[in-house]
Amino acid sequence: MNNLLESQVFILTLVIGTYLAASLLYRKTKLGILHPLLTSILVIIAILKVTGIQYESFKEGSKLIEFMLGPTVVALGYVLFEQMKNLKGNVISILTSLFIGAITGIVSVIGICKLMGANDILIATLQPKSVTTPIAMEIAEKSGGIPSLTAVIVVAVGIFGSMAGPMILRVLGIESRIAKGLALGASSHGIGTSVAIQIGAIEGAISGLAIGLMGIMTALLVPAIKLLLALF
Repeated sequence: MNNLLESQVFILTLVIGTYLAASLLYRKTKLGILHPLLTSILVIIAILKVTGIQYESFKEGSKLIEFMLGPTVVALGYVLFEQMKNLKGNVISILTSLFIGAITGIVSVIGICKLMGANDILIATLQPKSVTTPIAMEIAEKSGGIPSLTAVIVVAVGIFGSMAGPMILRVLGIESRIAKGLALGASSHGIGTSVAIQIGAIEGAISGLAIGLMGIMTALLVPAIKLLLALF
């Protein structure tokens, strides 16, 4: 029985089936607290606990899904290519917005953590919170943070941003499709991009672009800001 529960077929069926069911529930209820990713995580954790499936077995069995993350992100490049005409005349504003967003994200974490008495390890863990998980974990590790905790924080930030982001954009009266895509991609990475794609093709493409540029900028800015703080 354990061999069946820990098989790749069962684990893939569990993950995909749980997410599809959670997505259906979310579409029916429209409740933010029932975001499919959050619901799937909680349900899968509960099932693993009840069935006694070890995390190592679950991770091994779900490697195919982890592998598919790469091609999925690359596929966003094609969507962006289709929307290249919308980038003309907006390159400077896009780069400036993302640069300021990256600095704000890093500095705000440092400031809040310092005010609350957090140590350097926690600061390093939280700094890349707005970057997609693989890049964020690498940045955290190089900065002396805890990569596994960074991954949890990144997912939490993504879920919150994808739920609150569209509402905040509506309240602020932001109509620009490019601005919407940048905001969701820069603050909520992949999860925000999935919401941006649902809003529109342009929003989804720009959000995908924001993921990559935010990752590059944050990777460069984290050590630069750390060096500046050490000097002053």
